[in-house]
Amino acid sequence: MGIQITPSILNADFAALGAEVARIPSADWIHVDVMDNHFVPNLTFGPTMVEALARSTDIPLDAHLMIADADRHAPTYVEPASAARSSSTSCCPRSAVPGP
Repeated sequence: MGIQITPSILNADFAALGAEVARIPSADWIHVDVMDNHFVPNLTFGPTMVEALARSTDIPLDAHLMIADADRHAPTYVEPASAARSSSTSCCPRSAVPGP
């Protein structure tokens, strides 16, 4: 498999997210830090934004869930409707998130 490049979009211009992602066409994945302002003190991307981002690129998404009650919410990010093709979680011992 070798080295893969997975840039995070956390510092991207959210008002121009599609254009920001278009600037990294050679990326292997796009890392999406999902934060809920409960498990961690920041608030970032929700499932609707992840789904919209997935529609705007052919690059697979890697959703890193830093959210409370991830077991309940993880399917929203990994089901085909959200198009996140990989997910990991930092917050629950019995994660519902399948590996990559």
